[in-house]
Amino acid sequence: MRLMQNNYNIPISLAEKFGCAALLFGFLLLLLAPGLAAIPLLTYLFLCLGAPFFPRFSFFLPIISRGKPGSTGIALTFDDGPSPASTPILLELLARYDLQATFFVVGEKAAKHPQLIKDILAQGHTIGNHSWRHDPMLMLRAQGTLQKDIHNTQEILKKSGVQPLVFRPPAGITGPRLHKVLAREGLTTIAYSCRALDRGNRNIHNLTGKILKKLRPGAIILLHDLPPQQQTQVEEWINELERLFTALEKKYTVVALEELIQRRIHITLSGQEY
Repeated sequence: MRLMQNNYNIPISLAEKFGCAALLFGFLLLLLAPGLAAIPLLTYLFLCLGAPFFPRFSFFLPIISRGKPGSTGIALTFDDGPSPASTPILLELLARYDLQATFFVVGEKAAKHPQLIKDILAQGHTIGNHSWRHDPMLMLRAQGTLQKDIHNTQEILKKSGVQPLVFRPPAGITGPRLHKVLAREGLTTIAYSCRALDRGNRNIHNLTGKILKKLRPGAIILLHDLPPQQQTQVEEWINELERLFTALEKKYTVVALEELIQRRIHITLSGQEY
């Protein structure tokens, strides 16, 4: 069953199904046990309030957070770049270990550093949309604001020769307006199944250990394309990444996100070769 909205075929979300069920059960309880009639509606309300903060919960829209069932590989993703202080370091390390990654980039930063976007693409990595300013409250903004934010990021990346087909919400937070906006832009939501809670490389101590402890076949790993806040931590950050990449090579098969989830990540626009 599909719901038609503004000429886009948008599947009915789990939230909509839960909402209809809550109304139905609420009505039945109103007839049979009026004192309990509010319970289904309150349960639905709590789900709506809590769901945005669970990045892998496909409540308002479908969310991909790991590989297809039976996947044995793992994929690397980096959020919040590009940054002149971190992206070149990551590209050098990934090239040295012959690893491919997906960079979920912030539109505002991509506009300032178009060459870094081209460098990412030139080394065979893929690009995803990570919003314009990485506003953690983006999903609470008006529909038009949300649409403009994601659309503007798409447009700036097209100028660098790439059209993302995947979107990762800032801080992993979703909302009821996002489904329609992404349908208009032709984007699919990609979350993650393994992260180090590094707070944007503010907490890099034992980053490798934290990742490996949680890692399972089929995982999408979340890391950050940001420099540590303190310059003295840059060497530690690089060492942690080297430890991680070495461990991944020994114990896992690192594959492109596209291969892991069996979906294209971006389109290289006509006239661009990388």
